[in-house]
Amino acid sequence: MLRKLSLAVAVSCASNTMAWAAEAPLSTKTDLVSVYQEAVDNNADLAAARAQYGAQKEVVPQARAGLLPNLSGGAEVADVRTSIDQPSAIANRSAHSYQATLAQPLFRADRWFQYQAAKDVNEQAALQLSATEQNLILQSAESYFNVLRSQDNLASTKAEEAAFKRQLDQSNERFDVGLSDKTDVLQSQASYDTARANRIVAQRQVDYAFQALITLTNRQYNSIQGIVHTLPILPPAPNDAKSWVDTAARQNLNLLASNYAVSSAEQTLKQRKAGHLPTLDAVAKYEKGDNDALGFANPNSFGAPYGGNVEQSTLGLQLNIPIYSGGLTSSQVRQSYAQLDQSEQQRESLRRQVVENTRNLHRAVNTDVEQVQARRQSIISNQSAVEATEIGYQVGTRNIVDVLDAQRQLYTSVRNYNNTRYDYILDNLRLKQAAGTLNPGDLEDLRRYLKADYNPDKDFLPPDLASAAEAQLKARP
Repeated sequence: MLRKLSLAVAVSCASNTMAWAAEAPLSTKTDLVSVYQEAVDNNADLAAARAQYGAQKEVVPQARAGLLPNLSGGAEVADVRTSIDQPSAIANRSAHSYQATLAQPLFRADRWFQYQAAKDVNEQAALQLSATEQNLILQSAESYFNVLRSQDNLASTKAEEAAFKRQLDQSNERFDVGLSDKTDVLQSQASYDTARANRIVAQRQVDYAFQALITLTNRQYNSIQGIVHTLPILPPAPNDAKSWVDTAARQNLNLLASNYAVSSAEQTLKQRKAGHLPTLDAVAKYEKGDNDALGFANPNSFGAPYGGNVEQSTLGLQLNIPIYSGGLTSSQVRQSYAQLDQSEQQRESLRRQVVENTRNLHRAVNTDVEQVQARRQSIISNQSAVEATEIGYQVGTRNIVDVLDAQRQLYTSVRNYNNTRYDYILDNLRLKQAAGTLNPGDLEDLRRYLKADYNPDKDFLPPDLASAAEAQLKARP
């Protein structure tokens, strides 16, 4: 009867929990925000993204260095052998010199545009890191609620197994007293065996979900806090897809990063084009050493080198006019045009994807709102259907297959309800991520609806449905 079945759904599994579901002390139960904080501190992907950004942002000082003065120094030590025909003489001397050169670019258009491109690359990298950090919020929520989803599904599967076991026991009792045939027993046995197999699979899914949480945070968890059934199920605010799309166009982090990718490609194109332009540098040079090293001639010595020390200072402008480089510059310009077109097309593709995802997620949240209410009502309807089928079976108008199907449909509706609840939570977060507004505060808001003493075997159903089942049990002995 429904009285026994409702009790099985709501509370019977609480007394038969497996070792994995043993109630842990409240102090060991981890909440959603704590999982996210652990992920921020320990997630390897985020650490890699931060290191990548640390490397990418160095392109700015590297590009800026091409516009700043360059100072170099050097020294030379050599043995110099000098031979003179008239008069015939050979001299061997040890030469040494020191020099310092200072160069200041005055007109380097290619380096200027390279510097502008580097700044765009830096901004793009910063936004990509922010997108990774934002995605970690969603990953933490997905991993957390996947654990709760798998635990609730296991709880309902265990309750279903217990219900089919009772049905099998009743079928055996009826067969023993001649009220049913062997077919009823076999049908009940088949349903029980299937439910038992499903429970084993559901247990494995719980283990998988906890392992994913461990991989994300590099921390072990015994149990986590569950979400209460009183979580408000509301449409997105504002409930207007265009508003969400407009927000996404302004704030989606990946889309903003693609804008800087296009800007960087534009600056790179200008840099390549500037390869055709002349360059102008101011150069100051100081040299000191003996004449054998510096190579000055003494006109009073018949061309013989002067062996004393020499100092020389030079200050001037150095102009370089590119004439022909084998077609390298023109090829680089064509390459940059193609890369600019590529980045623009990639941005357009991403923009379309963002629009599509935002609209679809807006629809999904609204659908989830309706589904949660419908799935909740479906549980009540299926309870009534089970009761009617049980009564029909008792009076002979229904067979055991009808009873088993009704019971199976009831537990399916319970799992569908819980799955839709978690879909609603995650779709809300995904919508905010698509719009670029997702932040840790959204997890703080959800934490207010977590239950520290959540026990999946008792709490996988709304408490009012469980209490209604208990009331029915007391009202109709």
